[in-house]
Amino acid sequence: MKIELTHFSAAIVFAFFASIVFGITQKNEPKEMIRYGVKCFGMFFGGVIAASWVMWLLKH
Repeated sequence: MKIELTHFSAAIVFAFFASIVFGITQKNEPKEMIRYGVKCFGMFFGGVIAASWVMWLLKH
């Protein structure tokens, strides 16, 4: 079995797992961990979208 990811899907998978690690390591209470993890994922996702638009604008 071979998994082929696009750059976008690889970035989202990375954001997901990095957000889990950040949430666990940076906060003490489970509710705070989840909230911080979701916030980090949103920031990663927003960064990916913003970077993709910048790269598109540079290309055109």
